[in-house]
Amino acid sequence: MFDLIDFLQADAFSLLGESVSVIEVIGFVTGALCVWAVTRQMIWNWPVGITNNAAFFMLFIGAGLYADAVLQVIFAGVAAYGWFLWSRRASATGVAVLEVRRGTRRERYWGIAATALFTAGAAILLQGTTDSTVPLPDAFVLAASLLATWGQARKIIEQWWVWIAVDVVSIPLYASKGLWLTAILYVGFLTLCVDGLRRWSNELRDTRSRRQTAEHDPEVVTR
Repeated sequence: MFDLIDFLQADAFSLLGESVSVIEVIGFVTGALCVWAVTRQMIWNWPVGITNNAAFFMLFIGAGLYADAVLQVIFAGVAAYGWFLWSRRASATGVAVLEVRRGTRRERYWGIAATALFTAGAAILLQGTTDSTVPLPDAFVLAASLLATWGQARKIIEQWWVWIAVDVVSIPLYASKGLWLTAILYVGFLTLCVDGLRRWSNELRDTRSRRQTAEHDPEVVTR
């Protein structure tokens, strides 16, 4: 009888002397598609992202990255929330028309404080209750990724900077666990995040320009 779990955990190929499982390949493909779609504000990034969460949950449990595994479950819940928000206002081509915006001062301060506190708390919990050998970076990836996903759902442009920080920490973290394909994926994520920041910044600038033009010449919007 076909065993799906065994198939997903089976070796697909080797990379830099480490075995790469089928589930890691699935995580690589769905993760790359998801982030690429986010940079272009495509709504289907959310269901693809949920598939990616399921793949990485299995992968991280096996690697002993427990905070990252828990993060995937929370990611899936936040993704459902983001999918709902983006779907409420979407064009016929599947592009979310919820406007890109900057975070308010309160959102930025609360985000920094919450990330710091959550990182410290999660690191202490991992240190005391699991066999994690990397509690602090694992906890940071958990806390910062939650903040970034929340900002992504609300199309707050600063979320790209948070994702960049997550990627910078994640690349050596996953490499240290022998998850080389995932580490390479996060290098790609880093590149896509820089591109996403550029694209969203351009849109934000264009939106502000249109608003300023409309304020000076209200008839422009109807021409």
